[in-house]
Amino acid sequence: MTIYYITKMPAQVNPDLAKERENASFGVQKLTNILYGGAEKVRRRRYIESLAFNDPAYSHDEDPNFLSRDELYSFGLKDAVTTAQRIKELNIAEEDVDTYRIAALSWAEPGIALHWIAFTPTIFQQATDEQKEKWLKPAQELSIIGAYAQTELGHGTFVRGLETTSTYDPATQEFVINSPTLTSTKWWPGALGKTANHATVMAQLYTQGKCYGPHNFLVQLRSLEDHQPCPGVTLGDIGPKFGGNANTNGFARFDHVRIPRENMLMKFARVEPDGSYIQPASSKLAYSSMVNIRVGMVRDAANILRKATTIAIRYSCVRRQSEMKPGEPEPQILDYQTQQYKLFPQLAAAYAFWFAARFMKDQYLSITGSIEKGDMSGLAELHGLSSGMKSFTTAVASNGADVCRMACGGHGYSHASGLPALFIHGNGICTAEGENTVMMLQTARYLVKCFVQSQTGKKLPGTVAYLSAVQPSPVASTKDMSTLDTLVAAFQHRAARMVGHAAKQMQREMQNGKAREDAWNSCSVLLIKAAEAHCHFFVVRNFVDTVRTSDVDESVRAVLTSLCQLYALHGITEHAGDFLQDGYLTGRDIDAVNSHLCTMLSRVRPDAVALVDAFDFRDNVLRSVLGRYDGRVYEHLYEWAKKSPLNKSEVHDSYYKYLQPFLKSNRAKL
Repeated sequence: MTIYYITKMPAQVNPDLAKERENASFGVQKLTNILYGGAEKVRRRRYIESLAFNDPAYSHDEDPNFLSRDELYSFGLKDAVTTAQRIKELNIAEEDVDTYRIAALSWAEPGIALHWIAFTPTIFQQATDEQKEKWLKPAQELSIIGAYAQTELGHGTFVRGLETTSTYDPATQEFVINSPTLTSTKWWPGALGKTANHATVMAQLYTQGKCYGPHNFLVQLRSLEDHQPCPGVTLGDIGPKFGGNANTNGFARFDHVRIPRENMLMKFARVEPDGSYIQPASSKLAYSSMVNIRVGMVRDAANILRKATTIAIRYSCVRRQSEMKPGEPEPQILDYQTQQYKLFPQLAAAYAFWFAARFMKDQYLSITGSIEKGDMSGLAELHGLSSGMKSFTTAVASNGADVCRMACGGHGYSHASGLPALFIHGNGICTAEGENTVMMLQTARYLVKCFVQSQTGKKLPGTVAYLSAVQPSPVASTKDMSTLDTLVAAFQHRAARMVGHAAKQMQREMQNGKAREDAWNSCSVLLIKAAEAHCHFFVVRNFVDTVRTSDVDESVRAVLTSLCQLYALHGITEHAGDFLQDGYLTGRDIDAVNSHLCTMLSRVRPDAVALVDAFDFRDNVLRSVLGRYDGRVYEHLYEWAKKSPLNKSEVHDSYYKYLQPFLKSNRAKL
């Protein structure tokens, strides 16, 4: 496969795409530098990617869409092993490892991705220094391969309901891991089915006759000699899924499997040799690995939208269809306002989510650094934000990928477009690592707690500080709906009002005699809407702050400002009732919002291709015929189709087996 850098235009670029790039109002490279942290980081990123893209060990003549599941798993595992070897051989620096892996494994998701995403970070975050000495280096060097075994057949997001048990035996100083019921079977963990030989197993801790809730234990699953399951361990693959079929998501059952006491991850909580339990400083510490994963999923959601909009916008400039004016050439479909209305809000969300993910990663690193020093004060805020943002962004990304797919017409439905795979991935992460409704309710619980505290005058942390300033709606007056300050204020008012309304409704329910749990359930729809409004406000405010504070060329700031306005204006049109409900905005304001939104569509249109080019995705990563940098869609779509295994012969064997005798018998009756 030819590798294209966007800084060097390949020969024979589609003339429509070439013209779009020539007419951009800003320098693409300048925006790329902002997205990735500076020119030097961009240069380094491209160099690291090139090490993988130019390595013949990763070349594949096969398209993954034409392979069986067994072949997908085998090829994915081969690439994963090659990647691990190359990282050592090339001495890839730790800060570049993720970049290299993403490039090297772009052909298909490997079967051991969760080893890097969840297993190794869990050891790093929750193991003692002594435990790290024993397990962390083998995990990092892939001497062992691990799974993160939390979800069960009967319980997923509700971690406290997990049924797998770990009972301490002081006589032998061992934990006994057991699956007491069918529904306690570990179910879904990536790599668990056929690849992992170890797992961090989340199980209910029992010691001295008392249950202390879910804790993590490191358990060997398979022999390191012949990969057979260890005694008492039953393993298997759960079968084909909607997507991700190169990964052997698996099941595991434990029949009184004994592990040493030291295999409990004991950085925050521990069991002493005599069975006494030492509790952690915060109950949330046990879930720190999940918080890290959810922060990463916000970035994942941003990447889904970044890729989907790159594909759809490039294709929409290549595709010409219908007549806008009789007798004139068929226009590019991106010139239709309806196409812009489909795609540009997704593009704006891609940028908004990318900047939000960057903020959250910085916050995560800051808070985990504080935790290392014994300061747990920021953990609740991070947990509340990451849960809601995981839900908010993945839901938008899943829907947005499908919007992009449908905006590409019939060709978008083909796997050649790359869009079905993005939709499937986006759809999957809506339930992975915490189902979205439950995640949003976790954020709602934190917001209600903060609102109640604000009523007593307690100072609230940064992302929820606005709840201390809930004000009744001012007398309706026409606002300038084009300014960023007005838009931020509108989203802040909406979030504060809806959180306050949900919290007060709960209080009324309890005053009327309902138990707190019943009142919570009765208000759960209101609570989810409030949490969504909170997340929406966070994204808008962070986008505005990024646009204003970034050290950028004014031409770049101008286009980012337009995108930011578009994102906020579109959000108001989609949720107009929330802004109108208490009179904060008027019907005239909403009319102005719609008018400004149409203006923003026209303003973004000339820069649309440059805005997706700035994401700096190479064709190898996009894996899309429709989204090719050179725009040569039709010839490559034709070549792709010819590679279908069904085209290996002119007449398929099933013709001779079924259709030929059937047709002959019918003709004989004529």
